[in-house]
Amino acid sequence: METLRLDPGFDRYEELLALILKSFASMDGRIDPPSSAHALTVESLRQKSRDEVGFVVADGADLLGCVFLKPEPDCLYIGKLAIDPGHQGKGLGRQLLTAAEETARSLGLPALRLQTRIELTENHATFAAWGFVETGRSAHPGFTRPTSIEMRKMLR
Repeated sequence: METLRLDPGFDRYEELLALILKSFASMDGRIDPPSSAHALTVESLRQKSRDEVGFVVADGADLLGCVFLKPEPDCLYIGKLAIDPGHQGKGLGRQLLTAAEETARSLGLPALRLQTRIELTENHATFAAWGFVETGRSAHPGFTRPTSIEMRKMLR
């Protein structure tokens, strides 16, 4: 399985959108508010790939995972980390995290940052096992309770 950086020649946005929606489908009915993945379109993914650094994991012609990375002043933000449900638990998330770490280092950024929903305790455990620590909680607009957990991983 190969990790590929999205470049201007990438033209499989319909498949990429389907991968993200399939990966995030297990959150439906579990998180409130619903995932922002539902607002993605083929065109917004195209724009995201121009504005951010994107990677996919491919096995031949099959897209199995993706991540989008956004440089911030003191870290690299990890967004839309998605793994095909049939391939979860096989190291693809770690493979994408390695690409994120390499990207952060190449940009001179000392840390990775992500947000995960409060309800997704299995994600908290996975990210903690990957070296992330909770650094804060926040609420989406209109909510009086925390809805997201921020986590960071310092790079050596």
